Amino acid sequence: MASADNKPKCRKITVLREVNVEKITSRRNQKCVHVKNLGKSKEYRNEHGEFLCDGKKLLEEAIKSKAIITGIFTTSLIIEDIPKETPVYMIDESIMETLSPLKNPQGVMFTCKIPDTKDPELKKGTHILLDSVQDPGNVGTIIRSADAFGIDSVLLTQDCADPYNPKTVRATMGAIFRQNVSYIETNRLKSAEIRMIGTGNKNGEYNALHKTKLQNSIIVLGNEGQGISDKLKVLCDEMITIPLSAGCESLNVSIAASIIMWEAGRGK
Repeated sequence: MASADNKPKCRKITVLREVNVEKITSRRNQKCVHVKNLGKSKEYRNEHGEFLCDGKKLLEEAIKSKAIITGIFTTSLIIEDIPKETPVYMIDESIMETLSPLKNPQGVMFTCKIPDTKDPELKKGTHILLDSVQDPGNVGTIIRSADAFGIDSVLLTQDCADPYNPKTVRATMGAIFRQNVSYIETNRLKSAEIRMIGTGNKNGEYNALHKTKLQNSIIVLGNEGQGISDKLKVLCDEMITIPLSAGCESLNVSIAASIIMWEAGRGK
């Protein structure tokens, strides 16, 4: 029998947090199936209004940002200041490995409500619009930079990578809980009462970034391979570029976006 000093961690957690900790022993448990589907399917995430996060760092950021956490799944690690009403499920490492989207799970996963994003007022403020940016890591990094540089909103065309894909969420490093992110239709952009600035890599043909006023605008960044689509390019009032050294053709879209957002913030 375990001594008082060697009680299983789940019992200790229950006493410390004054909540019930449910033990799950099968990966076929309905809650486990739900978690697995949240990690795999955008349609499932949208249907249920939840998304999956992995790791202690994201959990800390979610708590700090007062995100609505709908469940925590852990092998041992719990942060004690989570809301008392948050369900906690103890699972073993084999189940964690099955459910986690990571190759090396960090011992804790949790599910969150997808926030009701504010419909941005496209009359003022500085907004980033991503046009068909496909890589979840790029989208997540841009959301992270937008949060760092005080961008009012990150707007996405419908064929961008899902901002609530686990890879995207991980790349935001917690910014997904704070930054306003929303999809937008092209028709709404046509009627926007704000300047639209497109970006590209044509040195000498487009205006240089540092010579352009970026505040109170929608700054458009295009697909990793094709750039901005023609249907959005025609809506742009101006095209800008980041001057590059001879021989360098382009930058990764998330790096370019970060430079542009820093410049926009600097000019405030």
